[in-house]
Amino acid sequence: MGFPSPAMDYIENRLTPESICGINSNSLIIETSSGFAVVERGSKPKTGDYVLVSWLGHNYFARPAGRALITEDGEAIEGEALDDVEVIGVVTWLVNRALDDEAPVM
Repeated sequence: MGFPSPAMDYIENRLTPESICGINSNSLIIETSSGFAVVERGSKPKTGDYVLVSWLGHNYFARPAGRALITEDGEAIEGEALDDVEVIGVVTWLVNRALDDEAPVM
């Protein structure tokens, strides 16, 4: 009862990882050694994108380069070895842990 508060015009939505990273039903959140990676399963990878792939029973982060995939450690997956690779999705966000940082910024 009464009139609405003028302060209602200045209320903002709370920031959440879902709203910042655009997480939806096609997204995967993968824990990494330095934090988390958000992987979009519905996106088609392009040259230069960071992708999550499954190869020989392990998951790897890699970048497509022509007809090859270059993993984080510099190994190239190419030729017939690509037959065993399954591209899971494109990495859209990398979120680093703040608590484990040895050089925090204030």
